[in-house]
Amino acid sequence: MREALSTSLVRLAQKDNKLLVLTGDHGYALFDEFRRVCPNQYINAGIAEQNMIGMAAGLARLGFRPFVYGLAAFVPVRVIEQIKLDVAHDELPVVFLGDGAGFVYSHLGTSHQSTEDIACTRAIPNLQVLSPADRYEMNACMDYSYKVARPVYIRIGKSDRGDVHSEKLHVFTPGGIILVRQGRTDRPGIIATGSMVYTAMQVAEAYDGSVWSAPFVKPLSNNLVVDAAKKTTGLITLEEHTRLGGLGSAVAEITADEFPTRVLRIGVNDQFSQHCGSYDYLLREHRIDVDSVRKKVLSSFNL
Repeated sequence: MREALSTSLVRLAQKDNKLLVLTGDHGYALFDEFRRVCPNQYINAGIAEQNMIGMAAGLARLGFRPFVYGLAAFVPVRVIEQIKLDVAHDELPVVFLGDGAGFVYSHLGTSHQSTEDIACTRAIPNLQVLSPADRYEMNACMDYSYKVARPVYIRIGKSDRGDVHSEKLHVFTPGGIILVRQGRTDRPGIIATGSMVYTAMQVAEAYDGSVWSAPFVKPLSNNLVVDAAKKTTGLITLEEHTRLGGLGSAVAEITADEFPTRVLRIGVNDQFSQHCGSYDYLLREHRIDVDSVRKKVLSSFNL
C-alpha cells in the first residue's frame, strides 16, 4: 500500500506542478522516486510538524495542493489543533497522510502507536477521514482526495496484509462501503476498515458472513449502512483503532438513529499496550488478531 501511495503521488504531481509533498523528516525511501521525478515539488519541513501544517495552509491559500505526510502518531495526532484551525476551519485543500496507523510501529512503543487518530479527526468539521484497505483502495483514495479539493485525512495502516480487491475500483462512491465478500443473509455481517478488512474476510469464512470494506469513515453513507443492516442479522465492526469514536461508533450512531440492530464493535479497548513486541504480538495482546476476532464473533452470536 505504501508503494501505491508513492506511485499515486508521482502520477498526480506530474500532471499538476502545484501539487506539493511536505514531510516532517519522515519517508525518505518512500519518496525517492518523487524527489527524482519532481524535485521542486518536495519540501522537508523538518521535525516541526505544527509549523508544517501552517506552511501547508499558507501554500494552499496561494493555490498549491499540499499533501502532508507523517507518522499517524504525529500527523494528525500531534498537530490536531493546527489541522482544525489552520486548515479545516477555512476548508483548505490539504491532504494529510498518516502512515503507520495502529500498531505498525510496534517496537517503538505507545509514542508511535496511533489508535485514536480516527476519533480525533472525525470530530473536526469539514475534515473527511479515509482509511484504505489495500493498494486499490489507496489509489482510489488518492485520486478522490485530489479531486475533491478539500481537507482530507488518509489513514494508512499495515501495508502487507494482502489485497482485498482483485482489480482497480471503477466506482468509488463518497461515503460508500464496498461489499468484498457475499455471505448468507441469516448471518451477521462485518463492516471493517483499513488493515482489518483482510482479517474480516478470514473471520467471515468461518460462518459464511458478508463483509464490507469502509474506505470512508467520514462521510459514511447512512443509506448503505442501513442496507447492510437489513441484509444481515446484526453488524460487526472491526478496526485497528480504539472502540471509542471510530468506525464502530459511526455505524452504531447510524443504526441507532435509522435502523436499530445489534452492533458488535471490535477494536482496541480503552487501554494502552502493556508490553512491547512485534506487530503480530500486539494484535494478539489487544485481541484483534484473526483467532481472537473469530472466537469473539462466533461466541457473541452463538454461531
